[in-house]
Amino acid sequence: MELNRRGFMRLSGAALAASSVGALGFGSSGEALASAVRPYKLARTTETRNTCTYCAVACGILIYSLGDGAKNSKATITHIEGDPDHPVNRGTLCPKGAALLDVVHSPTRVKYPMYRAAGESGFKRVSWDFALDRVAKLMKEDRDKNFIAKNAAGTTVNRWTTTGMLAASASSNETAFVTWKVARSFGMVVFDNQARV
Repeated sequence: MELNRRGFMRLSGAALAASSVGALGFGSSGEALASAVRPYKLARTTETRNTCTYCAVACGILIYSLGDGAKNSKATITHIEGDPDHPVNRGTLCPKGAALLDVVHSPTRVKYPMYRAAGESGFKRVSWDFALDRVAKLMKEDRDKNFIAKNAAGTTVNRWTTTGMLAASASSNETAFVTWKVARSFGMVVFDNQARV
């Protein structure tokens, strides 16, 4: 690039003007404007604390939803960010956690229980009552058929070895403890946590 005398003067003048604006205290005006605009983005939203669902780290997140709270209205999630008061992540999120808003609004996200009957090729939507009753029924049938009360020596063992449980990784210690107690009360021997997998 060739720089002639006139171009050099223009470039010098622009640089002088930019440095003068900064020297007079107007250099951070863009940052001040950005910080002033940010709170208004979330001004009318409702803040909900939650836990990220991705991995075993269990980062805290803040979910902001917009809705008027009327009886039949549905709030829309507008923003998700890391919780700065959470002891695990202190406001930071990994790329997966930062993309939670896209997961929430994904058109392919499964929001309801789905059931595929034997011999059918596709899933159909069912009610929560149907899904929970079916899971409970199948668990009871399997436990009744395969429960081992005593071993060969006659010692009481109360084992159910044909069904296992994989617990959620983002649970708190207290929730994980209660989940473990429930699984063990059924007699389940096969029990693991997704955090270790």
